[in-house]
Amino acid sequence: MEKIWFAEYQKTGIPETVALPAENTSLVDIFERNFQKFGSRDAFIFMDKVLTYNELEVASRKFATYLQSLGLAKGSRVAVMMPNVFQYPVVALGVFRAGLVLVNVNPLYTARELEHQLNDSGAEALVIIENFASVYQSIIGKTPVKHVIVASVGDMLGTLKGTIVNFVLRKVRKQIPAWSIPGHVKFNTALNKVSPSNYKRPSLTLSDTAVLQYTGGTTGVSKGAELTHRNLVSNLLQCEAIFSSKFGEGDGTKEDRIVCALPLYHIFAFMVCAMYGMYKGQANILIPNPRDLPAVVGELRKYQPSFFPAVNTLFNALVNNEEFKQLDHSKLKMAMGGGMAVLPSTAEAWKKVTGTIIIEGYGLSETSPVATANPPATTEFSGTIGIPLPLTEVALLDDDGNEVAQGEQGEISIRGPQVMKGYWNRPDETEKVMTKDGFFRTGDVGVMDTRGYFKIVDRKKDMILVSGFNVYPSEIEEVIAKHPKVLEVAAIGVPDEKSGEVPKLFIVKKDPSLTTEEVLAYAKQNLTGYKCPRYVEFMDELPKSNVGKILRKDLRKPA
Repeated sequence: MEKIWFAEYQKTGIPETVALPAENTSLVDIFERNFQKFGSRDAFIFMDKVLTYNELEVASRKFATYLQSLGLAKGSRVAVMMPNVFQYPVVALGVFRAGLVLVNVNPLYTARELEHQLNDSGAEALVIIENFASVYQSIIGKTPVKHVIVASVGDMLGTLKGTIVNFVLRKVRKQIPAWSIPGHVKFNTALNKVSPSNYKRPSLTLSDTAVLQYTGGTTGVSKGAELTHRNLVSNLLQCEAIFSSKFGEGDGTKEDRIVCALPLYHIFAFMVCAMYGMYKGQANILIPNPRDLPAVVGELRKYQPSFFPAVNTLFNALVNNEEFKQLDHSKLKMAMGGGMAVLPSTAEAWKKVTGTIIIEGYGLSETSPVATANPPATTEFSGTIGIPLPLTEVALLDDDGNEVAQGEQGEISIRGPQVMKGYWNRPDETEKVMTKDGFFRTGDVGVMDTRGYFKIVDRKKDMILVSGFNVYPSEIEEVIAKHPKVLEVAAIGVPDEKSGEVPKLFIVKKDPSLTTEEVLAYAKQNLTGYKCPRYVEFMDELPKSNVGKILRKDLRKPA
């Protein structure tokens, strides 16, 4: 297939390539230089408090020193189970600066899901917000974790405000279940336990692993996409190449603020909000709960962001919010949609309300994540995922691995410096998704138009996309099948106005007394909220192939 998208670079001013740094570079080099440059600028804003780049540098160095004091060897994994709070960037940078590997964990995981991720990653340390400590408590002794650091939301908000916030969360709202973790260390204690002068800067290169980003990949079992410093630095520079038309080349301005309403443990927010913001010297406005629209609108009113990355569900909720419509959007330079398809109706309403275009992009955990994007200079919403980033090739392949003709559908496959090293300790799974010439097969089916813009038309696999999160039917089925009253179960995704898709179950009963309420309650106990089915349909039998395989495609057909 002819790489006709290169002509589009000439029209938009986006470079076809970017200069990657020398091999002996890492994220640590980049951010340590930026700490010196940006000093007193705001780095993160949370609950009306500011964490400056100077403060971030000191706190992350302290945390790195503490991790080193534990005797963790270079490359050891540290699991981080946190929402959008100040501690997240401190811990993430501390992990990198200690020469260790960050394992992002969804703080809403059930004990079963957390146990799998800790065991699969071999994490020796866990940093967790106390709101979720009770989940870990139930699996103590079942994982390789030796060190647990527990943080409270208010720990970095100053003595008075932090005390008040922690009191409200613990006592008034009763949001923090009782927990007891023997030998744990409080986050603030860890920061002050060792002298940062004892910090020893590790020797890191672009080839070293930086992050294990867990995903179902293109099959159901959750596995860690192994992202190196090269992968992340490359994607950072690739994003800079396309975003510079809105935010300028080189250092950004201290007035530029990024809305971070997406969770930082998700690779989209991790890169496009946190990493990019720190690279440019911009401030991230941390939103811990994007579903609390009045609180979100309140933050937008106070801080007037210039960059708004989000998923369609949040964009849609805001354009239908009367208070959001009344805000001053004059400082907003760019909005970027990812994680799930942006609906044309949402994009149209967003432009009408804010005066800006939603720039849709595409990527996966395995691609660090951004692989394609619409040029920010565009004046109309395209309804496509755009063109490949600099140094990125996209091919549409048939089942035999051959490129299809222009205009025909094929599996979107990506080659570039941002493509993962592989799945952690799973060479067999890696082999399934990588072609011999280095293309990562995404499992998404797309088509390319005459301009070189790509559009997703279908998903080759059975994955369900809920508000930008991958949900794999096999995982849901495995959990529900353990219910003693279930004989057979199949899961599919069905359309949903708010989430894009939600899971639906088809069940053959083992016990006639089984009810929908029982199934939903059981799912809630064993699955993270976004993985829980919303609908249950009981059947006498499930459709199967001649070899007995359940045919999910037949369940998707209208009755």
